[in-house]
Amino acid sequence: MRSARINRVTTVKRLTLEEIGRLAGVSRSTVSRVVNDHPEVSPEVKRRVLATIEETGYRPNRAARSLVSSRTGLFGLVIPSRVRNVFQDPYFGRLIQGITSAANRAELTLSLFLFEDRREELDLYPRVIANGMLDGVIVTATTTADPLVDLMLQDRTPFITVGRPDYDAISHVDVSNREGAADGTRHLIEHGRSKLATITGPSNTTTGIDRRNGFLDAAADAGIEIDSRRVVEADFTESVAFEAATRLLDHPPDAIFCASDTMARGALRAIKGAGLRVPDDIAVVSFDGLVEAYETSPPLTTVAQPVRRTGEEAVRLLVDLTEGRAEPSSRIILPTELIVRRSCGCDD
Repeated sequence: MRSARINRVTTVKRLTLEEIGRLAGVSRSTVSRVVNDHPEVSPEVKRRVLATIEETGYRPNRAARSLVSSRTGLFGLVIPSRVRNVFQDPYFGRLIQGITSAANRAELTLSLFLFEDRREELDLYPRVIANGMLDGVIVTATTTADPLVDLMLQDRTPFITVGRPDYDAISHVDVSNREGAADGTRHLIEHGRSKLATITGPSNTTTGIDRRNGFLDAAADAGIEIDSRRVVEADFTESVAFEAATRLLDHPPDAIFCASDTMARGALRAIKGAGLRVPDDIAVVSFDGLVEAYETSPPLTTVAQPVRRTGEEAVRLLVDLTEGRAEPSSRIILPTELIVRRSCGCDD
């Protein structure tokens, strides 16, 4: 009988705190304390109110709750101005999917901030962040000594970065970039390759630095000396990686580790254009795991990172920070996995 009565109420109009209280046999203020997770509510009363909320499908008015909690329920995702191809890069597509999915489950509103230049990016701070519009911010693809990060360190708005920051005090979610790059390079060495080269990411990003260092770690462990001319920097795009690989082919290596799948595509094009074969003449291993086996010829061996899960963990960590469940310098490091196909010399 009680469920039938509740159903009749919900079909007539949107429920209020008073009506939830009447159905649960408590006061409006008690319902408010339960909704806002106030500690001074007995377990039995909390259980009864939550059961009523569950049965009725009641959703608290977020605007009203923000007046009580001083929170807006609005979180920001900042992708800096240097990322020009955010909608073409499969990494950002999967990352945004993970962040959006987690935000929806947490009933949070997500706002995406993209910029044309550095001036617009720095204008975000006084216009949106410093005035308290956001409960928290996720910043991704930062560079070292990023001025926006410096500004946010001075502010009380909780924020995290996706990717290792160059400040220990910043909470972040990252993958094991250095270890993963070392794993991919060791795999090339296990195939007997010794004239190793790498196309690195930008040297002003911790991702680029960590993956380059992982490559160098594996070479050093194997006693292989790397000629500095065989360490070439690119910017995670296919076109610049094509040019980088073309320079490497002036003195051809027998293996190339690329710091991203997108850059590996450029390297494969350059090798084929020079009349060389992969993996017979030059073996190739990359990082990301965003390219399907059928998308390159030969299929690409790659160190896969859990991009979507990275986005989900970023939201979880940021929420924990805003609610005091995580320390300001928390970090989550996710593992990588080597996916073996034919570009390294293996039969997939």
